[in-house]
Amino acid sequence: MRVGVEAFLILGAALFSLGMYGAVSKKGAVQVLMSLELMALAVNINVIGLSRFVTPRTMDGWFFAVFAMVVSAAEVGLGLALILAIYRRSRESELTGLSELKG
Repeated sequence: MRVGVEAFLILGAALFSLGMYGAVSKKGAVQVLMSLELMALAVNINVIGLSRFVTPRTMDGWFFAVFAMVVSAAEVGLGLALILAIYRRSRESELTGLSELKG
């Protein structure tokens, strides 16, 4: 049994939709950050799936996915540091109550 490109694209679209729903509907900063990471994972799945079928002899998709994971890990570290700094300052981690960030 072979897995076609459609399976990769459907899985990626489902994960991206789930992440988008979480990013829009959740109020907690950590939950929104997790939803953004789920969206980044969906993009990586699509890139690897398309790379497997478009250029199977080269590893371009894999290299791009690993680079995106490294950038995503740095983004998570920075995001968690910002969330902790905001929580220490205002004792609130929900995004709806942080009106002081509007400028």
